[in-house]
Amino acid sequence: MNYFVKTISASVDSMSRRVIKFLRFGKSDVQTGIEALAYGLDSNPIKDMVAVYAETSEKGKVAIVGYLNKNQKAQPGEFRTFCTDSQGVEKFYTWMKSDGTIEIGGNVNFAVKYNELVIEFNKIKTDFNSLVSIFNAHTHILALSSGTGTAAPSITQGTVNTSDITQTKNSKIKTI
Repeated sequence: MNYFVKTISASVDSMSRRVIKFLRFGKSDVQTGIEALAYGLDSNPIKDMVAVYAETSEKGKVAIVGYLNKNQKAQPGEFRTFCTDSQGVEKFYTWMKSDGTIEIGGNVNFAVKYNELVIEFNKIKTDFNSLVSIFNAHTHILALSSGTGTAAPSITQGTVNTSDITQTKNSKIKTI
């Protein structure tokens, strides 16, 4: 038989299983059950979440098989994960959307493709340094009081760009 219950707390036991303490039929009916989630997921419910529990074939043993989500926003075909503070206020999310995009914590900025950025940055750097070399090599004719002139290099010299953006690469996050 399946029931809706309200969570009280959660802890991890000596076998690395999450044990959920919950109220079943009233204030004095405090029970515990092992949480069952899809493989690869690990979440810890906040107090007062409404959980679904089911009895198992082992007498007196129950499993928490899910929670009633108050933060549902995903549309058909989408997958969303999120975390909250202890009051249930959403703090961060990832959202794989049906249009083929993913939002990581928001949708007001963009990630960059690092390899392409390096190529374009290096083109700008090369062009700039070529202009600096041309500027530094050019000369001016200085008029002397005798009426003759001599060639002299520019007094102000340009500085080549030695910027390096390799430290901006985050090798922990990969993309297309």
